[in-house]
Amino acid sequence: MIVVMSPSATQADVTAVRKTIEAHGLEAFVSVGQERTVVGVVGTDIERVANIASLAGVEQVIRVTQPYKLASVEHHRERTRVVAGGVPIGQGSELVAIAGPCSVESREMVLDTARWVRHEGARMLRGGAFKPRTSPYTFQGLGRPALEMLAEARAETGLPVVSEVVDTAELEDMERHVDVLQVGSRNMHNFVLLRAVGRSSRPVLLKRGFGATIEEWLMAAEYVLSSGNSDVILCERGIRTFETATRNTLDLSAVPLLRRHTHLPIAVDPSHGTGQRDLVTPMALAAAAAGADALLIEVHPDPPNARSDGPQSLDFAEFGALMDELRRLQFVRNGAAAGNGTAPASDGAGSEAQPPGAPIRQLRGRIDDLDQRIATLLQERAAVALEVQEVRGLDRHGHDVARERELLEHAARASTGPLEPEELTAIFGAILRASRSAQRRRSEAHVRARHEE
Repeated sequence: MIVVMSPSATQADVTAVRKTIEAHGLEAFVSVGQERTVVGVVGTDIERVANIASLAGVEQVIRVTQPYKLASVEHHRERTRVVAGGVPIGQGSELVAIAGPCSVESREMVLDTARWVRHEGARMLRGGAFKPRTSPYTFQGLGRPALEMLAEARAETGLPVVSEVVDTAELEDMERHVDVLQVGSRNMHNFVLLRAVGRSSRPVLLKRGFGATIEEWLMAAEYVLSSGNSDVILCERGIRTFETATRNTLDLSAVPLLRRHTHLPIAVDPSHGTGQRDLVTPMALAAAAAGADALLIEVHPDPPNARSDGPQSLDFAEFGALMDELRRLQFVRNGAAAGNGTAPASDGAGSEAQPPGAPIRQLRGRIDDLDQRIATLLQERAAVALEVQEVRGLDRHGHDVARERELLEHAARASTGPLEPEELTAIFGAILRASRSAQRRRSEAHVRARHEE
C-alpha cells in the first residue's frame, strides 16, 4: 500500500501517518519527493490500516499490485539518484563509466589501471578482491590485500571503488575499503547477504541472477530496500539461455522495461554479458542508447595474460576508444537532436522559396571559402594538440578529460547564432575526438618504434 500525502501536508501529518502504520505492526517507509511525500506500507494484512485515508494530510491511498513494493514506481514516482563516493548515478545524472579489472592481481596493475581509466573519463573504479568462481581451481582473488590496493588507488586517483562482497563475514572489512558493495549474480538469491547489505550504509550494486526473471530481480532488491538501505543500483549482466555463441545473453530490453516498473538506477555490464572483447563496445553503446545510467567495463593492462576474464577485458586503447564513442552518444542521449522541438531549417536548394542564380552561387561560394578555412584551422588545432602530447610525453596521448569538458562548456556558452548550444557541443566533441585519434596514432607509432630499437 502507498499513502500519498497532499502537497500541503505538514511534517506532523507525515509523522502521524507513520506512527499509525507502526502501531498496527506494519513497516512505514517515507519517501520525500520534490512535490509531495509518499509513505510505503509493508507487511501482512495491511487492510488493518485501510482507514488511514481519513487522516490529516492524506491525499489518497493506493494498493500496489506488484509483489515488490519499495522498488516500484508507485512507491517512488521520481527516479532515484544514488550518490556513491560523491558520484551521482540515476535521475538527472550523466552516464557513469565504472571501469577496472575483473580481479585485482597486483598493486602496480590496479594503480596503472586506475590512473588510465580516470584519464579516459571513468568516474568509478571496479575491481574484485574476492572472486567466486565456478571452478575451485581457478584464481579466487587476493582477498583483503586487494581491498587495501583498491583503497590506495582511490586515495591517489579520487575514483570511488566498487567491489563484490561474497560473505557476510567480510562485510565490515569491505565497508572500510570500498564505496559500493556489489552483490554478484550467484548471490542474488542469497537472502542472508541481501539483508546484511541492506543494513549497510554503503550503496549496493545488485547484479541480476543468470537465471532470474525481472520480477525475481526486483524482489531481491526489495530485500535490500526493506532492510533500510535505499541506495540500490540494479545491474543487468546477461542471463543464461540456449545460446552458446556468447558467454551470456545480454538482455538490454530489461533497461527500458525496468524504467517503466522501478525508480532505481540501472547499470549494464557488457563485459560479463557477452564474454567477448569485440562485443563489449557495441553492446555498451547499445546499453547507453537504451537508457542505462551506468556501465561496468572490465579493463586490464594486458588482457591476454589476465588471471581472470581476459577474453572479455578491454585494453587501455580500446577503453579510450569506447569512451570517445560514449561521449559522442551523450549528445543523442540528452535529446539534443530534438533541440527545442522545431525541425532544422532547410537550405532550400532548388526550392522556389530561394532566389535563383547569382545570389545562391555567391552564398555557396562563401560556404566553400568558410569550409576551406575551417579545414585549415582544424589541421592547425590538431597540430597544436600533438605539440601538447609531445610536451607530456609521446608514450601517452595528451588529452585531459576535465580540460575537454571545460572547452565544450566554453564553446556552448561563448557563441551566439543559429546553432543551439547542444549542436555546438556535438561539433566540438567531434573535433576533440579527431585530435585524440591523431594523438593515439602518434603514441602507437612511438611505442612501435621504441620496441623495434
